[in-house]
Amino acid sequence: MEITLDKIDKTEGLIKVKLKQDDYQPGVKQKIKEYSKKANIKGFRPGKVPPNLIKELYGKSILAEEINQLLSDKLNAYLRESDLQFLGEPMPKEDSFENLDFNIDQAKDFEFEYNVGFAEEFELKIDQKLKVEKPTIKVDKKVIDETIENLQRQFGELSNEEVAQAKDIIYGKVTSKDGEVDKEINIDMNDLAKGVDKKFIGKKVGDSVEFEPKKLYIDSHKLHHQLNISHDDFEKLKVKLTINIGGISRTNPIPVDQKLFDKTFGEGKVKTEEEFRKKVEEAVSENYKREEEQYFDYRLRNQLIEKAKINLPDSFLKKWLAKSDEKITEDVLSEEYESYSKELKWSLIKNKIIKDQDLKVENEEVIAAAKDLISAQFGQAGLGDQMGDKLDMFAQNYLQAENGENYMKIYNQVLNNKALDYVKSQINIKDKVVSLDEFRKLP
Repeated sequence: MEITLDKIDKTEGLIKVKLKQDDYQPGVKQKIKEYSKKANIKGFRPGKVPPNLIKELYGKSILAEEINQLLSDKLNAYLRESDLQFLGEPMPKEDSFENLDFNIDQAKDFEFEYNVGFAEEFELKIDQKLKVEKPTIKVDKKVIDETIENLQRQFGELSNEEVAQAKDIIYGKVTSKDGEVDKEINIDMNDLAKGVDKKFIGKKVGDSVEFEPKKLYIDSHKLHHQLNISHDDFEKLKVKLTINIGGISRTNPIPVDQKLFDKTFGEGKVKTEEEFRKKVEEAVSENYKREEEQYFDYRLRNQLIEKAKINLPDSFLKKWLAKSDEKITEDVLSEEYESYSKELKWSLIKNKIIKDQDLKVENEEVIAAAKDLISAQFGQAGLGDQMGDKLDMFAQNYLQAENGENYMKIYNQVLNNKALDYVKSQINIKDKVVSLDEFRKLP
């Protein structure tokens, strides 16, 4: 068997597999023998079916099975042993697989072709010359007041209203004059773009409000998901939409008193408003530390991706993605491919760091990470103090579930964190204190 790669350009190529008679005939003969021993054919005792009859009855399928198995095994071995970073999976070139004649009585050579994509080799120097800014949120009075207000709303009671006020939720049918849009949705006035709430404040149940679809929300993607239309169709909307208000709901905030203290931190844990504000400040600071770390990791990854300048076989990958899943339409590709390619580039960078630095993950580290995950989940549910010595059992059960998928998920998370930690130890990190509003506006 001969396997060669013809490079079409820097990231795409054509793999040719030449299969000679001597490559597949031994396997075919062996399979015929095995079939003759197992076949149950009328008129013959089990294990005594003549090989020639097996060849006549099943020869074509046996030949096709052997060739497919050989192709799969040898092609996968070639991809694994290659110095190239192959991406996706080889796509059979259709004209080389059409009208194949698996005539077992006329042995011949075969040639198959596959389109393949691979990442261009890249260099990435990680040192103090790489400067990344790390924003740190300043937890001031405004942040604490806003958090307490959110808690008041979170634990408040819902009521149905007749007249809309700021921060209400409006329910109704959204339509367009041309009839293309006709959908029941809810509009959370907390998510509206600046100034848009003025259109709704004071409106009553039964009133209609006209609005521009792309200017309704702070995040314009939200409306096209609510309307269940594609990104492209949403972008093509030229008409204004109208909502007929069918209902208005409001959350009536709970007062800042012992009831709120108990609902937030547990019964009797906080006695005064001063203690409550202090506990809120501590909790907010801890939560924002996680947000800061997550955002910094996101920014660091993007900067590494930009610095590495990795070229991907975009055309090949789009074809492969569309072929591998019929749910992936042109609309989905145009909307999601950039995110997919970024993740792929980060994966290539991460794997390079892991290989160059010989990073490893021990079983004890996976167990420790699983315990942290479970502790956090129980803590959010208010059950952290009740776990006691059961944490080990919960962690083991979690890691053994889903046929080992949970274990590999935690393993990869730990490995990913090790790669990021290595980068952080080598680069120049500049802390910058920002307000919460400034943090939220960061790209």
